[in-house]
Amino acid sequence: MKSQVVLLECSEYDKEKIYNELKWGIESFGGVQNFVRADEKVLLKPNLLRKADKDSAIVTHPYVVEAVARIFKESGCQDIKYGDSVGIGDMDKIARQCGLFDEMEALGIPMADFNECVKTEYPQGKMARQFHMAKAVIESDALINISKMKTHQLERMTGAVKNMYGCIQGLHKAKGHTKYSNAESFARMLADLNRFARPRLYIMDAITAMEGNGPASGTPVSMGIMLISTDPVALDSVCCSLMHLNPKMVPTNVQGEKMGLGVWQEDSIEVLTRKGLISVREVREKYGKKDYQVNRGKEVKALWRRIRWVSRHFQRKPYIVDKDCIRCGICVEACPVEGKALRLNRPAAPVYDYKKCIACFCCQEMCPQKAIHVK
Repeated sequence: MKSQVVLLECSEYDKEKIYNELKWGIESFGGVQNFVRADEKVLLKPNLLRKADKDSAIVTHPYVVEAVARIFKESGCQDIKYGDSVGIGDMDKIARQCGLFDEMEALGIPMADFNECVKTEYPQGKMARQFHMAKAVIESDALINISKMKTHQLERMTGAVKNMYGCIQGLHKAKGHTKYSNAESFARMLADLNRFARPRLYIMDAITAMEGNGPASGTPVSMGIMLISTDPVALDSVCCSLMHLNPKMVPTNVQGEKMGLGVWQEDSIEVLTRKGLISVREVREKYGKKDYQVNRGKEVKALWRRIRWVSRHFQRKPYIVDKDCIRCGICVEACPVEGKALRLNRPAAPVYDYKKCIACFCCQEMCPQKAIHVK
């Protein structure tokens, strides 16, 4: 059987339109009751990377999360919470700034505890056999993943599979970048994380997506759709087609399929719309953006990466645009490398030590001024 992805057209962030489309999409999979029982603890996991306005395309739009919460609550679910392990800052402040807190408070849905850590073993893991999970994830019965369509400097794009990294608690997210320091190993860890946490449903907000210098410093771009699937790899593969990016170039797709998480090939996926089934090719032609700004360049082969002096010359690296930098030091704080791969240099911009840099791009993700780019 093919993996099914539901594609919903929604040109703007209209609350009722989003609600009606998502309700139809979930019902096409058999309804909420096909995923959770009314007595189960449900956790909604949006992308709350850092403080941002709801229209910045940095976070999952609060109207999408609110609609999912409303649908599940109306179906009889009594215990629903929401949360994310944010990149930097405080989850409460981030939820308030983007408007998510007010939307959920109106529904009587509380924020979950993502501060406390639970060390968990996963002996079935092929790359990662241990996770430091947020307590809220461990205590939930049913996880609903609500991602955002964005570009990503390490994995090319971030979507359903990558959004699960927010289930790792606090500082352990940064440590994970040093342990899984290249795109392939990081992707394999993410596949294990999805296999361990086992979200019941994956939903993507792509009404407005992010292109260019994502996942936090890029440019919002209107795509006018939402995606739903039980297969995160298939969902991300369809997302790649919307970007006119070969899904084989995205490590989370390739490694995810190898590890049994899902499928990425077009002939293994069918897309359901209000008008019926269409192919991934038809999705690309009708809804895709040919000039979507995303990294389509070839990566250095694994063999060459083992030869460090060669790797340093071909590795993609972050750099700071001096005129945009405000010398806040957040990039230094975000660096997970022991001893730091960049240091404060006030009154000038921070300075990189590229011999230490592992090209995880945490600095670039967290920069509030969009001052860090990749070359």
